Amino acid sequence: YQTLTRFGLAEGQFSGEADDGLELIGCRITNAVRCVPPKNRPTPAEIAICGQFLAAEIANLKSLRSILALGTIAHYAVLTAFGLRKKEAPFRHGALHSMPNGLVLADSYHCSRYNTNTGRLTRVMFEAVFENLPPMRST
Repeated sequence: YQTLTRFGLAEGQFSGEADDGLELIGCRITNAVRCVPPKNRPTPAEIAICGQFLAAEIANLKSLRSILALGTIAHYAVLTAFGLRKKEAPFRHGALHSMPNGLVLADSYHCSRYNTNTGRLTRVMFEAVFENLPPMRST
């Protein structure tokens, strides 16, 4: 959330409470899998079932210009929502992919504690992804 604030995509402070005052600006946060599965590892069936919700959500966001996928599950769920195969746009941290409808899909390692505590994803790496994103909204 600090990164969203730094890049003008949120205002306020995040505390995890519904009334913490954090406001998103020109962006939306959603999940490829809508439930929290055991050990936080969704099954292929859970990903597939939730994929219909993700596809509908993407289709309903008329002013959407870019999507930032946090992790491989999110990345491949977005590809599936567009009817694309994995080999058409492989996940790679920092990669930008052109989608058939003109959207840009950006990849980042997921900002989980595991990835940040192990150094797989650093603040500099994460912020670089945001710096390279095309504008998410009209200015």
